[in-house]
Amino acid sequence: MENSSVHPSAGPFPTTCWSNVARAGDPDNPATRDGLAALCAAYWFPLYCFIRRKGHNAEVALDLTQEYFARFLEKGILGSADRHKGRFRSFLFADCNHFLAHYHDHNAAQKRGGGRTPISIDARDAEGRYRAEPSHNVTAEQLFARDWALTLLADVLNRLRCEYEASGRSRIFEALKEVLSDGSPRAPHAELAAAIGSTPRAVQVAVHRLRKRYRELIREVILTTVADPGDVEAEIRDLFVALGGPF
Repeated sequence: MENSSVHPSAGPFPTTCWSNVARAGDPDNPATRDGLAALCAAYWFPLYCFIRRKGHNAEVALDLTQEYFARFLEKGILGSADRHKGRFRSFLFADCNHFLAHYHDHNAAQKRGGGRTPISIDARDAEGRYRAEPSHNVTAEQLFARDWALTLLADVLNRLRCEYEASGRSRIFEALKEVLSDGSPRAPHAELAAAIGSTPRAVQVAVHRLRKRYRELIREVILTTVADPGDVEAEIRDLFVALGGPF
């Protein structure tokens, strides 16, 4: 297992999104494989947590996560994709369930994955993050949906931070980013304005623009994970339901 963590990318969106991957369905096509590998690398953690919550210990879960992605990338699994599994999240969840149902405990660890590392997972990072997950009254399915949502939103927040940094507005982003998690700044607009050398009215406008761009980025990122653009709104609702709140 490689010892370098994979977190959602702060760079450009994947050049091959799930819609293109699903249409291509050819694991030997470099563009298809690269696009799918990027999606898998971004969203391995929800699947790792799902496998852990299914009763596998940390070591086995790491092996199974790597073996699952090796199988997924190499064996033409996309050939079974259909419109009803047009969301990458739904497809991955259903396919991993199928994979686990056919897993046999007698398979030796060295045979799982066969030394292949289709995505890089830091074992310490994976288990450390898993131990911070909710108590075990949350089902494996609920945990998968929640972690998918959190991973996607972390990606969006990182992209938004990069946009503000690139335009020389890092100070504004750091001062106002809390409004994205709880709906309103903890500090009054006047206090925030003084902190960034602005006016309360300008802060109000900046908050509006930040929230608007945040929502736009959420839609853009989700669009890379659905085969049908018509699924974007439903996916947004599902992901925020998983987090227990509205969009």
